[in-house]
Amino acid sequence: MGTSVQTAAARAAEENPLLVAIGRWIGANRQKALAIAGVLVIVIVLLAWNTLSARQTEQAAGVRLNAARLAFESRNYPLAASELSQVVENYSGTRAAQEANLLLAQSRLLQGQSQQAIELLKRVAPRADPAFRAQAYGLLGAAYDNVGHPKEAAEAYQQAADAAQLPFLKAQFLTEAGRAWVAGGDTARAVRTVVAQTDSAAMMVAGEAKVRLGELTKGVQ
Repeated sequence: MGTSVQTAAARAAEENPLLVAIGRWIGANRQKALAIAGVLVIVIVLLAWNTLSARQTEQAAGVRLNAARLAFESRNYPLAASELSQVVENYSGTRAAQEANLLLAQSRLLQGQSQQAIELLKRVAPRADPAFRAQAYGLLGAAYDNVGHPKEAAEAYQQAADAAQLPFLKAQFLTEAGRAWVAGGDTARAVRTVVAQTDSAAMMVAGEAKVRLGELTKGVQ
């Protein structure tokens, strides 16, 4: 039975022009074929090593991030900021580093260091992964609020809304954008922001948006 299977396989190979051509090329170019095979093996090994290395780096970054988060949750913000800065510096490009940037921005805000938070978030937010972008822009809006720049805050909240992946978050950020536009003296734009970009699903999830819209439209023609 084994012989018949081998014979069938050999016959199938002979009937396939591509396999025949490859077999003939290998037979005529054994050294080249061995060299190509060696290169492929090296490439596979390097890819496997890179994958393993990246996984180990991410795990190590996660351990450091958890330690920094513990300091943050204990309200030891100076220590948290120091630890988070090290995670960002030593593990750049990892998911943990992106989370560390957001926690670092929060620690700056909680210490009254809004300008430092703005400088950080202006660098981080545009390059953040989609999962973190809305939060980054939302924090940037809060930082601008703290330093009395309502127009910049409104623009940041708008970008947060654009990046939000959930309807209720989109509505929440749009509400904040509308409030900031009002604070900046542009009530008409506040109304347009809420009306034009908040869909019905988001409005249903975030009833506050409806209330805010009513507040914004008072006295607006």
